[in-house]
Amino acid sequence: MDANIQSAAAKLVRKLKTDNYSLTVAESCTGGLLASTLTDIAGASSWFKKSWVTYANDAKIAELGVDPEELAQKGAVSAQVAIMMAKGALERAEADYAISVTGIAGPTNEGSSKPIGTVYIGIASKHGWANAIRTQIGGTRAENKAGFVYFALLTAMQCWEEAMVRKTEEEIAAKLAEIEAERREQEREAERERRDQEAREQAPWQDEAWSEESDSEEIGLEVEWSEDQEE
Repeated sequence: MDANIQSAAAKLVRKLKTDNYSLTVAESCTGGLLASTLTDIAGASSWFKKSWVTYANDAKIAELGVDPEELAQKGAVSAQVAIMMAKGALERAEADYAISVTGIAGPTNEGSSKPIGTVYIGIASKHGWANAIRTQIGGTRAENKAGFVYFALLTAMQCWEEAMVRKTEEEIAAKLAEIEAERREQEREAERERRDQEAREQAPWQDEAWSEESDSEEIGLEVEWSEDQEE
């Protein structure tokens, strides 16, 4: 195995083990080469769930839940199918991440309009995002398969790193929004207090409270009684 491929696989595995993530893969044109490359690394059972080699279209449909209409319309070598393969593997393996590979290794394109060496790598995450990236390389069938595996490993790392950046940015944005909401609430509270104070100042009668000790006049009729009053 090429040293660059081994290095990329080792880097990806370190990332999985560091974050305690699990992985599954679904392959078409690489025929299990990606799974083999990854499981060549000792201790793979701790992070590698399972894999599928769905070479035929009906296998993609039956095993991974690829939409037959999308498959017929877009073709097996497409971003849509790559994403559906990755999502299907992710769900069925109950993994944290999934990688899918669908392409044309050669030596012919078997009637496809896409050129030999075209490949789509699908990445899906349990965190709710999925993506597909395309490239085209040139070489023999064996060289293309190895190149597809190398590109899949690099693509996985790229997508995960970008996802981490997005997550960090979203967390920062959420925190800033929380701070802004608190600031606005403080401003509203200060405004309410200011208005209450103005209302108290504009209504001085509220300070004249009734008290039992306050002077008051008795209201009634004054009657003088006389001892000479006849009964």
